[in-house]
Amino acid sequence: MSLDPPTPSVPGRPVRRLQAPTPRAALAGVTVVLLIVIGMQVMDVLTPFVLGLLLIYLLAPSVDRLSKVHVGARTIPRWLAILLLYLLIVVVVVIGVILVIRPMSDQLQRFGDELPATLDNLPIWLRSAIDHVLASGSGTSGAGPDLGSLLPLARSLATTLVSTFGYLIIPVWAFYVLKDLARLQGAFVQALPNGWRRDALAVAGIVDHTFGRWVRGQLFLGLVVGVATFLGLLLLGVLIDPVFITFAVLLAVIAGFLELVPIIGPILSMIPTLVLSLTAADPVRAAIAVVILYLVVQQLENHILVPQIQSDAVELHPSLVILSLIVGSALFGLLGAVLSVPVTAAGRDIYRYLFRRLSEDDPDVPDPDAPDLARKTGRVPRMADADVPDTSEAGAW
Repeated sequence: MSLDPPTPSVPGRPVRRLQAPTPRAALAGVTVVLLIVIGMQVMDVLTPFVLGLLLIYLLAPSVDRLSKVHVGARTIPRWLAILLLYLLIVVVVVIGVILVIRPMSDQLQRFGDELPATLDNLPIWLRSAIDHVLASGSGTSGAGPDLGSLLPLARSLATTLVSTFGYLIIPVWAFYVLKDLARLQGAFVQALPNGWRRDALAVAGIVDHTFGRWVRGQLFLGLVVGVATFLGLLLLGVLIDPVFITFAVLLAVIAGFLELVPIIGPILSMIPTLVLSLTAADPVRAAIAVVILYLVVQQLENHILVPQIQSDAVELHPSLVILSLIVGSALFGLLGAVLSVPVTAAGRDIYRYLFRRLSEDDPDVPDPDAPDLARKTGRVPRMADADVPDTSEAGAW
């Protein structure tokens, strides 16, 4: 094995490597770190805006396409395109309330009414275990109310009120961001040092490729799993016990939503269905049928849908997925668990890119204008309204 340093495989001018941080870049980096630290301290309040950013990310491509549609001699204004999408979302939500939410609400109410009888029909060992857990968690001391607990309660109430207000203003906030998105992106690029702009856009493209494909794919997978679970429960209701038909909508919504949580989501979605199967006329047969149904749905998803939809967008080892899931849920709760995998994958790809850009002895340092990198980055923010060179002809950004 030769120990000589590698030589560049492609002759010509050397690839421009990542430049050392200037004082302005260092100031920007420190500012970003401070914003992240502050954001982690007030994450409960910022959660609505994180969901708002997700909404903006999902709607931005549709807004871009709709605003290019010609009506006569003019195109649709961007603000009107956003309002039309909002109207479409309202129509979809209303239809969802009629078709899904109302039956699910009725099933929840019926489940609450039938809960005492359901508990009575459970096996004796399971009922005893539930009674033991409830009894151990209901112990109270006779020392009277703790006035010191009122302060955390007041803080929790204030945080809830602020978060509720945040959810209410998210549509308005998202409207203004979507309306001026190109200008905001251009201002951000303009604020970057000249030597860092192309690399910053390359990083944005990497995040867009990894994060975007995963999120859109998971939303589609959640819809498919929910529909498949609903049809399977209807089949179990006909073949095994009618109780599965009674709560089919509720259990299908749970399965579709928990599909967003990697690895443990499908397992958690099966638990309420297994508990419901214990109330059937033949609980053993019903429980086995539930396990088979969920296994079939997951196997079809993992071997048919996931390879086609997710492709190589993530490429994370299962052990790293579990670790990121635990860390994300511990830091940011359910939202952190849902977004842990794409954030981890995007962070890995960004690290790889910057590490190679900073490597002086790497003969294959990626150029931010390289066409092969452009194919991996996908859609990235456009540089409209920014006084920066337009690289669209190179196909990179």
